[in-house]
Amino acid sequence: MRHLVSLITVLVLAIAAPALSAVPSVSGHTRSAPDNADMKAIYDADQSARAGDNVDWKLVAPQDVKRREQTNALLAAGALHTGRDYRYAAFIYQHGDLPDDYLLAHTLAMVAMSKGDHDAVWIATATLDRYLQTVKQKQIYGTQFSMSYKPPSPTTQEPYDRRLIPDALRVELHVPTLAAQERQRAEMEGQRAAMMAHIKGRVAKGAAK
Repeated sequence: MRHLVSLITVLVLAIAAPALSAVPSVSGHTRSAPDNADMKAIYDADQSARAGDNVDWKLVAPQDVKRREQTNALLAAGALHTGRDYRYAAFIYQHGDLPDDYLLAHTLAMVAMSKGDHDAVWIATATLDRYLQTVKQKQIYGTQFSMSYKPPSPTTQEPYDRRLIPDALRVELHVPTLAAQERQRAEMEGQRAAMMAHIKGRVAKGAAK
């Protein structure tokens, strides 16, 4: 079963920052530009596909590919302007398959924040966490949980470096503290264990007939 919760995120790049005077101001355009309705529709479809308890991931996966293609076309056309547009696009690529998908998602989240969308902070952390785990590195914020119904596979956040980011920074980034994350993990593990017990019971009942 795919990750039940996913949840990506600031990528530290060693680049030389240009002088502030050389950066053009686009704040006026950002405030006046309307949200892109097509991007909103793509995002709504993405979220709707993941709603409920019986998601058929075999159907969702090809739909995700199509949504990424649609989002890429909007990006290429320069059709995204607002922070919300870019936040929605970040979620689409967060549901990708490759490290580059998650890295692009993180970049989109940073653009959203630069345009004043404070709600993009969480997706910015989640996209980096997912990227790190995909390239076999430890996540640093703790946004990613994985669960499997194939024993023995307890709910886990590993690999996870819990030492790098203090709880004070987690709060600033809208990420739960370590204690809150552990409560969340334990709750999810309880749900997983209950489902495993239910499946085992059904199998045993079927074998007894």
